[in-house]
Amino acid sequence: MVKILKYTPSEREEAFLSTVEDPPYKREIINGLSPFFDEKAPEDMHDFYNKDEVVQLRVLSGTERDVEKRMPVKITRHYYDLAKTSPPIQRLVKASPDETVDLAGSEDPGFQMDYSPVEGLLHKYEMGLMYVISTCSAHCRFCYREELIARKDVKRQDGTVAKKGLAQIPEVIGYIKAHNAEVAANGGIHPETGREKLREILLSGGDPMVLNNKKIAAWLAALAEAGVESIRIGTKEMAFYPKRFDQAFMNMLDRFHETYPQVGLHMMVHFEHPDEILLKDADGNYVEDAQGFKQWIPDTGEAMRQLAGRGWLTVENQAPIIKGINDDADALRILQREFKRAGGENHYFFCGRDIVAYKAFNIPIEQAWQILNDSQKGLSGIEKHARLSITHYKGKTEVAAVTNEAIPGLKGSENGVVIFKLLRNAGAAPEVGKVCIVGRNPDAVWFDGYDDRVLYDEAGLYDYSRVKKPGDTPSSMPAIRGGCS
Repeated sequence: MVKILKYTPSEREEAFLSTVEDPPYKREIINGLSPFFDEKAPEDMHDFYNKDEVVQLRVLSGTERDVEKRMPVKITRHYYDLAKTSPPIQRLVKASPDETVDLAGSEDPGFQMDYSPVEGLLHKYEMGLMYVISTCSAHCRFCYREELIARKDVKRQDGTVAKKGLAQIPEVIGYIKAHNAEVAANGGIHPETGREKLREILLSGGDPMVLNNKKIAAWLAALAEAGVESIRIGTKEMAFYPKRFDQAFMNMLDRFHETYPQVGLHMMVHFEHPDEILLKDADGNYVEDAQGFKQWIPDTGEAMRQLAGRGWLTVENQAPIIKGINDDADALRILQREFKRAGGENHYFFCGRDIVAYKAFNIPIEQAWQILNDSQKGLSGIEKHARLSITHYKGKTEVAAVTNEAIPGLKGSENGVVIFKLLRNAGAAPEVGKVCIVGRNPDAVWFDGYDDRVLYDEAGLYDYSRVKKPGDTPSSMPAIRGGCS
């Protein structure tokens, strides 16, 4: 019989939670393709998919190439209104037959489940990530969590196959306390993994902002009581349904800060394109005031002002660079400039991950590097903080440089090189800062595109094997050439 753990909030938690309001939210969500197939979507949305698109998608329904089986279809009214005048936003949420032409990819990108000590919690790096919900208000077609959103089976380390579960407060808090107690008893370092205290947690999913205020507040308070020093909330809700960031939610954040003033809060938002934040006129041009300042979409701008106006809370944007959406230096330049002007920070841009069907979405690594660098021409030093990252199984890796010239004396560099730098690494992070140099391949969309042109690899990106248990780190395991493909 499985023992069910219980969690009892402290008096301080109870006092905080008693102040939380839960108003209703009307996202006006359209789920699935059937409302478009059967013309049951709102009348003004019928032409979101044209007749040819409907026929093509209907033919694939129920087959191995069923796009909804790969990734569920979902859109909010707010996002549809933006998509009407924006091909990039349409591409972001509209299902396409192209998605399932090539279904190559990993069922568990990055072998995340290798680092799941309790269900719903990943503890790969110095921080922890939690799956607190398995859906969002709308669904990006390139979603890095398509295996979670689509509720797909994933093979675990022990060979069992199961869907990813969601984090529960009793189990997660129990793990944090136990881990940190072991760290404290061992002089500040965990005796097996070499990690320090688990002091930072990312609430993720799915999108935590789909949860009601009381559930979000319960997680915040429980983590704070467990000694977590910094909490991130990863969300795309400001793009999909900015009215979610209303006064009731802001009041909850204020009460949390008053109750736990030393705990840092960070909103990690996801805007891929400036069309998600900027107001456009009837001709599709960005609206500017008399001084030439671009104007934000009213609801989105108000949400941003409310968050950025709280000095104890940071707002940071990160996004992948995806084919047909934001593989455009001008668009990324506007996005970075306007987001910083509104009080946010530009955190990361990502090369696409190796999800199932990644070849339909990812652009070549070297092209992504060039686009980001071109986008940052003309940005000031404070506007261009974002780096280009690609998530290797070993850890988060920066695409640090791409050269056009050969390196004298280095065979294989005749057409230039790509330099990867390991930014984050599992466990005690022994490989952080180390680099890997490969000969250029303009067609490479993933690490395996450089398998045959590795020139120098102190980071061990191309000598990697899957860890045996969560306490291991990749560098401690026997090497297998090409293990990242």
